[in-house]
Amino acid sequence: IMVDEYQDTNHAQYRLVSLLAAGHGNLCVVGDDDQSIYKFRGATIENILSFEEQFEKAKVIRLEQNYRSTKRILDAANEVIANNTARKGKKLWTGNSEGDKICLYRAGDERAEAQFITEEITTHVAAGETYSDHAVLYRMNAQSGEIEKALVKAGIPYKIVGGLRFYERKEIKDLIAYLSVLNNPNDTVRLTRIINEPKRGIGDATVAAVLELSAQLGVSPLQIMADADQYQKLQRRSAPLRAFADMMQGLIEKALEEPLEILLDAVLDDTGYLSMLQLQGFEGQTRIENIDELRSSIIKFQEESPEGTLSDFLEEVALYTDLDRTDLQDDSVTLMTMHSAKGLEFPYVFVAGCEEGIFPGRMSMNSPDEIEEERRLAYVAITRAKKKLYLTTAAQRMLFGQTTWNKTSRFAREIPDELVELIDTTVQQKRWTGSSSGPELASGTIRARGLSAVSGTAAPKSAAPLHPGDTVSHKIFGKGTVLSASPMANDLLVEVSFDKVGTKKLMANFAKLKKIEG
Repeated sequence: IMVDEYQDTNHAQYRLVSLLAAGHGNLCVVGDDDQSIYKFRGATIENILSFEEQFEKAKVIRLEQNYRSTKRILDAANEVIANNTARKGKKLWTGNSEGDKICLYRAGDERAEAQFITEEITTHVAAGETYSDHAVLYRMNAQSGEIEKALVKAGIPYKIVGGLRFYERKEIKDLIAYLSVLNNPNDTVRLTRIINEPKRGIGDATVAAVLELSAQLGVSPLQIMADADQYQKLQRRSAPLRAFADMMQGLIEKALEEPLEILLDAVLDDTGYLSMLQLQGFEGQTRIENIDELRSSIIKFQEESPEGTLSDFLEEVALYTDLDRTDLQDDSVTLMTMHSAKGLEFPYVFVAGCEEGIFPGRMSMNSPDEIEEERRLAYVAITRAKKKLYLTTAAQRMLFGQTTWNKTSRFAREIPDELVELIDTTVQQKRWTGSSSGPELASGTIRARGLSAVSGTAAPKSAAPLHPGDTVSHKIFGKGTVLSASPMANDLLVEVSFDKVGTKKLMANFAKLKKIEG
């Protein structure tokens, strides 16, 4: 009987193996107690720690030579994991070169952290390395948003292992769709996405009837819903349709008056979306954390663009959104959680968010066992690097809509100074700003501009005629070629292949596409 990854087995699996091997003792297991990181899935580290006691005739063979990493990376891993008590004890060694020191980069905030990561990757690629030589690891998926933005702005291709890109996560797409409809009630693509999210008893046939009447009469789909009892096709479902239209009308009025951050909360509450997630247990909580990270993006947008509008924010989001993204190219940077990285290796590894409260997480700080599990996770993350390891940290970080000032992670501080190259930009930033205190949030607000009323009276002008083959320009995406064009109420849904950012679907008027003649 052979069992791999024995440190990840649970009690039931231990009992099964014990019963199967009881007769002949013909059992061989392979495992690393320092890589036991799946307690949340039910794994029991005691299985491997007590193996010799449970199987007294067992012979232990230590495999301590590492063929992957440099000496300095292994020394760092050994020093960190030595602080755990629940372990058998071993010391990795290698015949590889000494290698570079571990780079500990302390940024002013998460944006500067992400910028540093992209600049280092760009430098390496310019020197002949490939994008696929690089991986960015983080403790939780909610951390990926700022890193993704920096990669997109730098034109660096990337893929996410074990998860979705931030703006492709269902809850984020849903809320962006709500905001888009508030900005443009004629956006039937996004209206169709949200009309029954959460469930409202409005079926596909009813939605199709609403859109058909909207196209025939040339009025907003929301106006059709508000007057549903006047149309024979809709009378049976008039109550939920009118309720949805009334709710959206209320949100449109709030969008005209409230800052975007407050508007997001109103959407979550008035639509019942937040209540729906709160009933979904652990998965729902993860989705709520992602929404909180969307709130962080909104707050940052308010700080950077005090006069920015809802439309401006949605245009920025469009930079990071590609609903029709094709399969990712092979040569791309890999983003993933540390748990997803187990078993993988990369020449260059960035471990982002190395701060107390992030890694280790705040919930683990009062439990010695949980801290040891987090330290094993740090050991796994460190040993993914073959050539160069970066640990990045931010003096202040906005996460889940809140700004915190955290110390550098204990795991980074457990690495001896002689193994570390420290780059601390926070001293320079304090000198430039003339202050060492935490910044105050900008007081500017985002107000919606150009909203169409439910009645359709303020609807945009009829879409300019665009046809497949036309060349158009967009102020952010640049020049592109129209692939298809379909009328949508008073607008035009166009699919455009942009030279710089690939294919995107847009509403022609609200995207302010300009046709290039000749």
